[in-house]
Amino acid sequence: MSSEQRGALDVITMGRVGVDLYPLQAGSLEDVTTFGKFLGGSATNVAVAAARLGERAAVITRVGADPFGRYVRRAIRDLGVDDRFVAEVAHLPTPVTFCEMFPPDHFPIYFYRFPKAPDLEIRPEELDRVAIDAVPLFWCTVTGLSDEPSRSAHREALALRARRPMTVLDLDYRPSFWASPDAARLEITAVLGNVSVTVGNREECAVATGETDPDAAAEALLAAGVELVIVKGGPAGVLARTRHERVEVKPLAIDVVNGLGAGDAFGGALCYGLLSGWPLQKTLVFANAAGAIVASRLECSTAMPTAAEVNDELGEMRSA
Repeated sequence: MSSEQRGALDVITMGRVGVDLYPLQAGSLEDVTTFGKFLGGSATNVAVAAARLGERAAVITRVGADPFGRYVRRAIRDLGVDDRFVAEVAHLPTPVTFCEMFPPDHFPIYFYRFPKAPDLEIRPEELDRVAIDAVPLFWCTVTGLSDEPSRSAHREALALRARRPMTVLDLDYRPSFWASPDAARLEITAVLGNVSVTVGNREECAVATGETDPDAAAEALLAAGVELVIVKGGPAGVLARTRHERVEVKPLAIDVVNGLGAGDAFGGALCYGLLSGWPLQKTLVFANAAGAIVASRLECSTAMPTAAEVNDELGEMRSA
């Protein structure tokens, strides 16, 4: 099927992909006996979450030429995401990620991306510049800035967008991918001039700006030219800032099973709200609920909610 037949896209994400092997029991990995296999990777999960909400989504990423790579491509398609920009890297294995589960708020994560992850082999010359330029919402993550040639590809994609509305940088900082927080801050600072939206938790915003206070971090990002800054505070809720508006949304009370997919569900729902033209308050409330739903489930990608599920959750919250 040609790209014309598949139709125009609403969302393109770019970055990490892999296989999540999540334990089916809580506790330390040395004691776990069974695992579930799921599609993983932040940028890919955001595309899945947006597709689940009805957006036409695609992901730019790379996989190994191996069984896990074939699984990833099949899972991407099965979950409603266009895989036209997913390619194989013959000499690198598809990454595997493990986590431990200690609810409600401790979920250590272990990345096996050796000797190098294929998704860091995205090359500038391989980018579909027409698609990146045309898509209403483009989403990429800080992980893609951690190594070449992915760094140059991300820089080129963001330069093409040139701070167009709905050009999103997910401040998805993973310490194991970087020499230091300062190294990450240097790369983030270099691309902020082409970004219109940033999303990150308090720690990630601190890495990006050097500011530990959420409002101070938001001020620093706005001063760098970002138009919408979202700071996720976990139990403290979510803060969003523009030059003219400040919105805070409290978290939902839920029984957490696995908190690792909540941020990606939030991201997909944020895409949905931005594309729908909703007020900031409505968008954050909806995204918060989507994240809470996924945190109450074991898996990430296959747990992403529909709009009806999110609205049902919000309805139950209002009637409680």
